[in-house]
Amino acid sequence: MGRKNREPVEVKDLLITDAGAEGMAVAKLDGLTIFVPFAVPGDVVDVQLIKKKKSYAEARVTRVVKPSEERCEARCTHFGLCGGCKWQIMPYEKQLFYKQKQVEDAFKHIGKFDFPELQPIIASEKQYFYRNKLEYTFSCLRWLSDSDNALREAGEPVETDALGFHIPGKFDRVLDIDNCYLQEEPSNSIRLALRKFAKENNLSFYNIRAHEGLLRNVVIRKSSTNELMVIMIFSRYDDDARSVMEFLADNFPQITSLLYIVNDKYNDSFTDLEVNVFKGEAFIYEKMDELRFKIGPVSFFQINTAQACRLYSVAREFAEIKGTDVVYDLYTGTGTIANFVARDACKVIGIEYVESAIDDARVNSAVNGISNTVFYAGDMAKVLTKEFVDENGRPDVVITDPPRAGMAPKVVQTLLDIEPERIVYVSCNPATQARDLTLLDQKYRVVKVQPVDMFPQTHHVENVVLLVKR
Repeated sequence: MGRKNREPVEVKDLLITDAGAEGMAVAKLDGLTIFVPFAVPGDVVDVQLIKKKKSYAEARVTRVVKPSEERCEARCTHFGLCGGCKWQIMPYEKQLFYKQKQVEDAFKHIGKFDFPELQPIIASEKQYFYRNKLEYTFSCLRWLSDSDNALREAGEPVETDALGFHIPGKFDRVLDIDNCYLQEEPSNSIRLALRKFAKENNLSFYNIRAHEGLLRNVVIRKSSTNELMVIMIFSRYDDDARSVMEFLADNFPQITSLLYIVNDKYNDSFTDLEVNVFKGEAFIYEKMDELRFKIGPVSFFQINTAQACRLYSVAREFAEIKGTDVVYDLYTGTGTIANFVARDACKVIGIEYVESAIDDARVNSAVNGISNTVFYAGDMAKVLTKEFVDENGRPDVVITDPPRAGMAPKVVQTLLDIEPERIVYVSCNPATQARDLTLLDQKYRVVKVQPVDMFPQTHHVENVVLLVKR
């Protein structure tokens, strides 16, 4: 493997035995662990090895010899090419089983601490159409299928414009999406109408290689209150761009916040760019547990609103906050958890690296008439110090919801030094959570573990852990 002149290694009749991290299925062969995407435990498959290391290999399915009893038909016609919803060939109850197993395996094999039996994973009521936000990419470099390439080789014209999602591992190739089952209408209707309007009016789709083309991205956010935000991202704003905005305003009157951004950078990030209001407000509101949250074009908010409410309810329940308690909310983001628990606490201190998110957190406290929250922006390891604790009060409860990388060792050490009575650890990555819990084990014991499914049809799982001081 690895040499260009070496024939690809084929493996016949490989039995898939497990579903692992990153959405991969797992098989064993002569002591070698083989990771296989788009397969299901119980499948017998022929595969081709595409990467081989000393202890593991990666492979792709060339034929399903015998499908598993756990396999079901993919709902989406883009399955297998699109990078999302890799588990939609598994019934939902099986997805939940393997997500819970993922948490337990991480705690057993990575962690070095005792933990109780996991509480049954909390399922999502919606298995499709659960996302409140999607971002689509315009590209003149459409991913071509085998039939497209055959037509091209035969000299036939092939459409190359696309509006959809990036192909995994291909920064410059976009899969043209006909229908996506992740976001409620009018998400699909807006995307299809935009694509049709752009083609009919010969508007240029962006070329990321040449750094040219008018249309770059469109972001659609829909709240549970039925407010709708659409953000168009152009490389420039001219008469053609204005015609797109007028088309959206005229044909989709349900849009309550119609915005545009000019991005002439070499990357797609736009959080640092000016946002222009074309019609309506510059924000929408989301509602959760009788609280209102103001969502701007670059605000972070959990993708699955209903499940986020359940997740935060678990965190609040685990925290057992009393009216005299000082609570620290680490990695507070836009202050969602801080505001969610504030009614039960004496004071809540939120810390977050992104300053614009802290601005949103303060606004969200004001919107809900919450006056016992204080928010600080800055690097967690630098902000959370002994001096900070002396100034703001020693926390009785700490709630931490770090990014996938987990908490920095210095942050963990600070928690050990300040010794809150309870720590509630919310994580989107059981592996790094297990690592951090091992470090905390010297002073804290794990009392409760509650997985929550935020992202049906994917391998991702959230997990909430209650730690109590020994």
